[in-house]
Amino acid sequence: MLSDVEIAQNATPEPIVEIAGKLGLSPSDLLPYGNFKAKVSLNIMKRLEGRPPGKLILVTAITPTPAGEGKTTVTVGLGDALHQLGKNACIAIREPSFGPCFGIKGGAAGGGWAQVIPMEEINLHFTGDFHAVTMAHNLLSAMTDNHLQHGNQLGMDSRTIQWKRVLDVNDRALRNIVIGLGGKSSGVPRESGFDITAASEIMATLCLSNNLMDLRERLGRIIVGFKKDGTPATAADLCANGAMTAVLKDALLPNLVQTLEGTPAFVHGGSFGNMGLADYVVTEAGFGSDLGAEKFMDIVCPAAGVRPDATVIVATVRALKMHGGVPKTDLSKEDIPALGRGVPNLLKHCENMRLYGPPIVICINRFSSDTQTEVDYLLSRCKEQGLPVAVSDVWEKGGVGGLDLARIVLDAASNPGEFHPLYNPGKPVKEKIECIATNIYGASRIIFTDEADKNIEQLERLGFGGLPICMAKTQYSLSDDPSLLGRPEGFKITVKDIKVSAGAGFIVAYTGRIMTMPGLPKSPAAEHIDVDSTGIITGLS
Repeated sequence: MLSDVEIAQNATPEPIVEIAGKLGLSPSDLLPYGNFKAKVSLNIMKRLEGRPPGKLILVTAITPTPAGEGKTTVTVGLGDALHQLGKNACIAIREPSFGPCFGIKGGAAGGGWAQVIPMEEINLHFTGDFHAVTMAHNLLSAMTDNHLQHGNQLGMDSRTIQWKRVLDVNDRALRNIVIGLGGKSSGVPRESGFDITAASEIMATLCLSNNLMDLRERLGRIIVGFKKDGTPATAADLCANGAMTAVLKDALLPNLVQTLEGTPAFVHGGSFGNMGLADYVVTEAGFGSDLGAEKFMDIVCPAAGVRPDATVIVATVRALKMHGGVPKTDLSKEDIPALGRGVPNLLKHCENMRLYGPPIVICINRFSSDTQTEVDYLLSRCKEQGLPVAVSDVWEKGGVGGLDLARIVLDAASNPGEFHPLYNPGKPVKEKIECIATNIYGASRIIFTDEADKNIEQLERLGFGGLPICMAKTQYSLSDDPSLLGRPEGFKITVKDIKVSAGAGFIVAYTGRIMTMPGLPKSPAAEHIDVDSTGIITGLS
């Protein structure tokens, strides 16, 4: 059996100008990076004004497990299936990070016969967008410390500086550091640390910006710390946002590639899809519905003025058995009782997505170890609940393995219903957090630490209280405890800290033991990645 990277390397891609032509784009709209990938000029936005939007299909999933769910694979395969049905379709997925690629999760270009290509380039340096975000972030870090070194005219309190540095490699040793050591010429000593690049506020700011000047203005609003009088010190105060925008100028442009079957695919810092270019845009939201999809609905949709016409919830027999108490080593064994114990997790995610209005479709992403008895059981449980459901075989068969799913999605999207976010962003901060925690997670109680209370009072006093909430929570549980699988009940959520991301335009609430700089596992994926004398890369997945 071929590996993912071998399948991708054996593909014969179409020239990127031909892929662009499927979306009505001309060569002059492209900034090519070789023959098979390109950036798309934002000048096309003027041509698209007034064009009716296409149908937006959001792909989310149950609570992730080490067993894998295949959300990106389903997204790619569904786009290919729609293309096979004669629909003008494209997909939009997030750009992979080096951290997971070299760590435990692997790449994020799909899998099997449902991938975007060139897979190796997308998973590694691609067009340099992540490097640009890293550079822009660390430029602001350097200018902040340089300002302290040369007199601190803004009167910043160095103890309140919250702007760390970033690196796109999992490195736990850099979570907490002391900088400025080595004498007067080496800077002002203070505590700091590193986050992973994907967690940078600049990444979110880039993805939510409408154009270059909007990006510049948003970057200027970024708060690096606070002055001694309690007011924010921003990137604009440091005169840094102009240079940061220059670094990010090309990173703002979406990247166009293709699937193995020649379906146009946008791969960007975050999920990107120009609704006017295709009749159907299939995009994904990170992790389960309680995290990525909730943020998509409550932050991205209002900010971008879009709404999904249907939501696909991906589930696997393997993952649901794990939620039912089966260890990863035993997932290949048939176990209907465990599968039944895991189904409540799927049903909770269905309840979550129903809160927003658009119709939902269940996708059972089939693995080779699944028995037909298990698949039939899961189908019957979904049908008992009146849930539209289809089995996906896109990993093994590509687009043809997703035709049943595509037909059900087309039917659902034809009657999208009324969309509405979960909460009014004008509500008090605590009320918004409680709304998410009780309705989406199922928490019975929300606890705010003294630090969180203090920061909520401060940001509301400074006028940021009307921003939406971006919850930082473990992806492995509906609760803030990663060990609580399935559908836990009666649990509490602890909000440990609150931070305003003024550039991105939301408030981040940190819960549980969330970390913004992961560590590598005992046997990281990087150990198995190599390249031969001809430049062929092996070991990527």
